[in-house]
Amino acid sequence: METKKYSRGGEFMVKDIEAGDIFIPEEFDEEQKMIAETCRDFLDTEVMPNLDRLDAQEEGFARSLLNKAGELGLLGISIPEEYEGFGQSFVTSMLASEVMGSAYSFAVTYSCHTGIGSLPIYYFGNDEQKQKYLPRLASGEWAGAYCLTEPGAGSDANSGKTRATLSGDGMHYILNGQKMWITNTGFADVFTVFAKIDNDRVLSAFIVERTFPGIKFNPEEKKMGIKGSSTRQIFFEDCMVPVENLLGGRGKGFRIALDILHMGRIKLGGNVIGAAKLAIDQSVNYANERKQFGQLISSFGSIKYKLAEQVIRTFANESAVYRASRNVDEFIEAHPEWSKEEAIVKAFEEYAIEAAILKVYGSEALDYVVDEGVQIHGGMGYSSEMPIERGYRDSRINRIFEGTNEINRLVTIDTLNKRGAKHDFDLYELGNEIIHGLDSLEGCCCCEQDYFKNQKSAAKQLKIVGVMLMKAVSDHFGRQMMNEQEILNNISNIVMRAYVAESTMLRIQKKEMMGHDIAVYKDLLDVLVYDSAEYVRKEAMDAVNSFLDGDTKKRFVKGIKHYTCVKPVNVKDARRRIADKLIEENKYCF
Repeated sequence: METKKYSRGGEFMVKDIEAGDIFIPEEFDEEQKMIAETCRDFLDTEVMPNLDRLDAQEEGFARSLLNKAGELGLLGISIPEEYEGFGQSFVTSMLASEVMGSAYSFAVTYSCHTGIGSLPIYYFGNDEQKQKYLPRLASGEWAGAYCLTEPGAGSDANSGKTRATLSGDGMHYILNGQKMWITNTGFADVFTVFAKIDNDRVLSAFIVERTFPGIKFNPEEKKMGIKGSSTRQIFFEDCMVPVENLLGGRGKGFRIALDILHMGRIKLGGNVIGAAKLAIDQSVNYANERKQFGQLISSFGSIKYKLAEQVIRTFANESAVYRASRNVDEFIEAHPEWSKEEAIVKAFEEYAIEAAILKVYGSEALDYVVDEGVQIHGGMGYSSEMPIERGYRDSRINRIFEGTNEINRLVTIDTLNKRGAKHDFDLYELGNEIIHGLDSLEGCCCCEQDYFKNQKSAAKQLKIVGVMLMKAVSDHFGRQMMNEQEILNNISNIVMRAYVAESTMLRIQKKEMMGHDIAVYKDLLDVLVYDSAEYVRKEAMDAVNSFLDGDTKKRFVKGIKHYTCVKPVNVKDARRRIADKLIEENKYCF
């Protein structure tokens, strides 16, 4: 049987992708829709009526919600059936993450338990560890947590000071150290803890139970947002961990941490979709009720601009998230020679670039949505009486979670550079061709008459700018390239916008192929591509102004102007049509 081909991680920068080859949310099957509906029903009945109880951290309440989620099977979506889970695809788990992402601080509790709290054991545990822990985590009998960050080790995780030494009888590892910002600490039963054994240079990982001797907890942290999420410091003082609880082998902890971060990043991209859609619902509901100067504020052009932009950024993020999520499943399916766990881990490594993109773009899109949501509410948006206030506070952490957005921008470029240097795909070869062809460029290249050919060309041009600059920066700075963070951020922003714009274009094209009416979606795509081209032009100009001069700079400026030239769009009318559809439906309907 021929194995289905898949796109390599980051290969989108040099490869033409067809709409028929990507997955879009309009293709969810009935089982996936049923799981999503179960999640919504759970939130509507158990979580949303009790948000104040969550934020007050009522003793045992968040833990009881996890138990109820477990009874409904919502904690075992990604866990194999042999460990009492449901063994669903990654796309399905992402859909559940999206819906649960609207649950404010409980979304963090849920995501921690089902993601970083459970999956390290599934992906890296041995048979005995999986049999002991996974069924209890899938059912909700036990709650999970993940202990990586330390006071002196945040983004630089491998600099952690927590140590493990083997006991004299060889039966236990003795843990000593401190962890902070640990989600679910107030009630978690099982912790994945990272520490260095003796004088090792790299981390190892351990499965630590709450009842093990030598564990102490600080009181709950006082936080700006996600107040209902339990966050405490943990102290290990001669904590006795059985040797059989070493996870993945000695010195494997850093790899485990990185792979789980890749997973967490792409999952966060899904979480924020649910939160954004909820905030848009709240925004348009209020705009359709609030009157000023004798009119509903939803009739004002300035409000329509905000509503439309909320929709555009959320739809674009959703398009990219499910494209990448299906790539993960395709990679797994293409490698039956590996165990399921090994294939999943390698898939997360493969799509590290896409995961970083989704984390950054999604978190920043949500920040825009909730910020403008508060603005649409006016003074009431600043009142804790309105739910948009909670959404605004809770959103801010997403740009810090799972590696800061600054780190993820650098991850995007560093990984792309390494894969280009290893010739995983012809990144630098294409970059060289583009640069050599700069002198022959003439006029604007957005001349296709067919709508999707034109938009596909525009999206490709944005990628060309990114590839061109990657090659130029690599040639100019060589091994010192990663020290030029400002320039790399410019290029990373270009890569991210190109990926999201292309994903949105392909989704809307596939919607048309499926027979959907796409009139308002063309408006959405027109605005997105038009704005993205201007954004890419600015980022590219900032980059070349930072390291090129003379005739070389002039050539690159010519190329940037050529490749960011797109057809003009009446963005005012396009945004108004998008907003009018939202206002008419009075809810997110895209």
